Amino acid sequence: MTAVTTAARTAGAAAPAKRPRTNWIPTVILLIGAVYCVLPVVWIVIASTKTNSELFSTAPFAPSFHGGFFSNLRALFAYDHGIFARWALNSVIYAVGGATLSTIVCGCAGYALGKYRFLGSVWLFRMIVAAVLLPQIMLAIPQFLLLAKFGMTNNYAAVILPQLVSPFAIYLCKIYAEASVSDQLLEAARVDGASEWRMFASIGSRLMAPALVTVFLLQFIGIWNNFMLPFVMLNRDRLFPLTEGLYGLLIITGGQAAQYTIVIVGVLVSVIPLATIFLLLQRYWRVDLVSGGIKA
Repeated sequence: MTAVTTAARTAGAAAPAKRPRTNWIPTVILLIGAVYCVLPVVWIVIASTKTNSELFSTAPFAPSFHGGFFSNLRALFAYDHGIFARWALNSVIYAVGGATLSTIVCGCAGYALGKYRFLGSVWLFRMIVAAVLLPQIMLAIPQFLLLAKFGMTNNYAAVILPQLVSPFAIYLCKIYAEASVSDQLLEAARVDGASEWRMFASIGSRLMAPALVTVFLLQFIGIWNNFMLPFVMLNRDRLFPLTEGLYGLLIITGGQAAQYTIVIVGVLVSVIPLATIFLLLQRYWRVDLVSGGIKA
């Protein structure tokens, strides 16, 4: 019986392992999704090389080799005494300032909800989770009326202040603080005489760094691409971000045709900061919430 069992095991070990069957359906779906995301960017790059006449008379994905890109780029920065550069600077101020302040506010709020228990903390967190379901467009008009009452519209603060608090960012920081910041580590810091603010600055913020970077990226992208809030809050073109400024170029006024090629090149230029900041900070990106606590 033993010899038979040994022979059977030897035959089983010698038999080649069956290769798993490849399921092509998820791969095809991912490829379709990738093409769906990349195709508009490819079209923008190609369309930026064309003149206004070539834009509507040539094939959509046929580039032009007549120097249209550089002429469009010069026209973009020369339009209205270089106002595009002002719009770009405004977008940087809104996005960097708003994302930085929002990361600080949401990081502190998420850390407090995750590591402290106080009266109403559970219901407060439930209200924050419920607020994630509210679309931002619903809040634009109430925010405008509130800021207008205090005379705070039509300036940089009118765009930055309403975006300081993000329910999803607070939720993310709260979950990450619970998973990565150890209660024993905080208790040891209290025994050593550290204050609560010192513990957050020295321990909590460092362990929550992946979540904070994620919040900064999400807020930066959201503010950079935001159109509705600046459209409601601002009426001076010198304060416009890129989204509202480029939209204005598409409006036909005074019998002047819309500047399609200029807008296309402007969109291409406006994508560069988003791609740059994502590539620079992607090494901090963490999908697994527990990984940050383990590596720390």
